[in-house]
Amino acid sequence: MLRFAMVLCIAVTLPFTVDVLADDSRRINDIVYAEVDGQRLLLDLYLPAVDKTPLVVWVHGGAWRSGSRANMPLGFLVDDGYAVASVDYRLSGTAKFPAQVFDCKAAIRFLRTTAGKYGYDADRIAVAGSSAGGHLVAEMGVTNGHPELEGQVGEHKNVSSDVHAIVDYYGPTNLMTILGQSTPHGLSVRVPALELLLGDQRNPELAKLASPVFHVDENDPPLLMIHGDQDPQVPINQSHELDGIYKSLNLDVTFEVVHGGAHGGELFYDSQRQAIVKSFLDRTIKR
Repeated sequence: MLRFAMVLCIAVTLPFTVDVLADDSRRINDIVYAEVDGQRLLLDLYLPAVDKTPLVVWVHGGAWRSGSRANMPLGFLVDDGYAVASVDYRLSGTAKFPAQVFDCKAAIRFLRTTAGKYGYDADRIAVAGSSAGGHLVAEMGVTNGHPELEGQVGEHKNVSSDVHAIVDYYGPTNLMTILGQSTPHGLSVRVPALELLLGDQRNPELAKLASPVFHVDENDPPLLMIHGDQDPQVPINQSHELDGIYKSLNLDVTFEVVHGGAHGGELFYDSQRQAIVKSFLDRTIKR
């Protein structure tokens, strides 16, 4: 079994920049939510012109080994009165799983603690992400309070990291089966990605811990999944499996199949899917 060091991290306050958007929303860049081994973990906040709004936390993709918080596709939610935080986390070339989940949960705790400063509603938090980010938000959402996945990152360890809704864009849900379902192209991407995430000798116990499908219980929050039926990297069966488990427990789940959709692209963020996401969030976290 791989062993992971749990490092005590201190969130620090550093200068950040504020962008005033055309619609009077604000973008606050480079907020440090924690520090691990000298690496600052940053997030950007997109705040609408009104206070006490629901908060959506965006987690980027990139096969767990690349990507950035800078690529945040949920501006339509800011226009609709949602605050959005886009977070970075330790990539797999720096730290193995579950460091990525530790970091994202630390971001939730930080954002809950600082809600009064920034003006959003900390009682209504959803998480959203694509690809590897979709995997991480699903893992976060179905492991509220999980003792092995809370970690010791950040200053606010006594604050809840619970979230209240999940939006998963084409994320893996079962790391035990994804390689057996993959196309040759998918294998060329996922084999090295999983080796970086889980270790050179892929560990079944760790892969199971990292798989949302093994954590679902009757207390889990509402889930929206959006997945292309022609995805060559993350087979759509990954979302079908999580959908089936949610339904077996009579949990709140919505599964939007993007017909002809591959792995990302404009189809996933067109007006039709934007409306689905807004309707889901309006129903689950917007008062």
